[in-house]
Amino acid sequence: MTAALSPVTAPVPVPPPRPDMHRAHACLLLALTGLVATHWTTAAAMANLWWHSPTFAHGLLVSPVCVWLVWRQRAGLAACPRHPSPLMLLPLAMLGALWFLATVANVPVLQQYCLVLMVVATVVLVQGRRYARAIAFPLAYLLLAVPFGEVFIPPLIEFTAAFTVGALQLVGIPVFQDNNVLSLPSGSWSVVEACSGLRYLIASVALGTLYAHLSYRSRLRQAAFVAVALVLPIVANGLRAFLIVLVGHCSNMTLAVGIDHLIYGWLFFGLVSALMFWVGARWRDDVTPPPQTAVHPPVQLQVARPAALIGATLAGMAVAAVWPPLAYFTLRAPPMAQQQAQLSLAPPPAPWQAGELSAGDWLIPHAGEPQRWSANYSDGVHQVALQLTWYRHQSKDREILTPVWKTPPSASPHWKELADSTRQIDLARRRVTVRQTIVQAGDVKLLVWRWYRAAGRDTASPLLVKLLLARSKLLGADDDGAEIALVARYDEQPAQAAIPMQRLLSDMLPAIDQGLAHVARH
Repeated sequence: MTAALSPVTAPVPVPPPRPDMHRAHACLLLALTGLVATHWTTAAAMANLWWHSPTFAHGLLVSPVCVWLVWRQRAGLAACPRHPSPLMLLPLAMLGALWFLATVANVPVLQQYCLVLMVVATVVLVQGRRYARAIAFPLAYLLLAVPFGEVFIPPLIEFTAAFTVGALQLVGIPVFQDNNVLSLPSGSWSVVEACSGLRYLIASVALGTLYAHLSYRSRLRQAAFVAVALVLPIVANGLRAFLIVLVGHCSNMTLAVGIDHLIYGWLFFGLVSALMFWVGARWRDDVTPPPQTAVHPPVQLQVARPAALIGATLAGMAVAAVWPPLAYFTLRAPPMAQQQAQLSLAPPPAPWQAGELSAGDWLIPHAGEPQRWSANYSDGVHQVALQLTWYRHQSKDREILTPVWKTPPSASPHWKELADSTRQIDLARRRVTVRQTIVQAGDVKLLVWRWYRAAGRDTASPLLVKLLLARSKLLGADDDGAEIALVARYDEQPAQAAIPMQRLLSDMLPAIDQGLAHVARH
């Protein structure tokens, strides 16, 4: 009796390491170490967010995953030619210049993307294009390490609130939506940042992209799975919010209102993710490479001469190292004047009367120690608050747009910024564009108009403020800046507060201009 014999495929052997390969690895390691060392503040800022922000904790795993992805290709990479690409010095210099501009303008996320792209450019520079093409996915996946996504929180909150309201109405539960506050007969719910689902979305995209790369060879299937990983958590988060509100409503607000709220959310997300990967596995491709015999080309065809490797490494390090010192000297703070004029405004015209803010009034938080001026103005019927914040010099963590995260005392109102939009205010001789925000604490609702003054220009665009600040820094001009805000309370519709706010702005705008001009001159 004879037995059928099936061929046994041996794994592709990994070629033994050679001295020239060690030299190429050492040059790449030296270049990347120099790049990270010279841009340490940017790398440390990324790591700080990974460690302290639950939303971006996935960044701790991205770099190790990229290293593992390269390591698992080591058999094929051993036969990959490595010839430096000197032309990459130009993209590396352009990325360094963009990093410099982002540093001057204090745009951390742009700095971090530039640093990651400089890592990619350095790999291409030292190891060559063919080697970089072979590890294209790990290099691209490294971009997910940048803590980015907070800009999507407002639209995600709006979608979650709208989805929840629609689902509740579909099952016959009455609900009233006031911005992001949902009122049911059993109680009220607030859709806040933690409800946006950004954590689920980022985690799903990071895992889904990796899974698609490892499980599919077809580009179409990879793109389809990544698209599902992008859309599914958004819809699932809306369903999660609806189910939590439904459980709370049916239990008369005894379930899903405390820590179990978060537990249910993560359990639901885990279930949805497991289902997504299970379904995706049914169409998994055979990603095992066909058996092949490893052929080791001659050494001289694989790795460039030592002089070329070392020259590319040193040139890359030199190009990357130029920008941090240049940014340091550009951002040096000028000497402070011994005495500075104090920010103040002229008395208001009749019928307005100025008074001090109350202890529980909402104040715009700012970093550093800017000059502040604020007052409540009353015409006998309406009350509008005016707040001015002015910086003599702006620097990192001490500028108009620096975010401030403070936990308010338990006895103070817990204000939440809800809807945000842009609005144009037409005055007698001028048009002012403002950011219109709804701020709420419990049943108290405020309408807020705010805009910025930078380099002598009024704008409601944070991006333009950053660009104007960068231009002032580069030209050595004054980098002072101010934020002007009007605040008024309303009951039902924001239009109730908009009318007296526009009247006060029209009456006080000349005084605002004079007050800011006076403090800037002195």
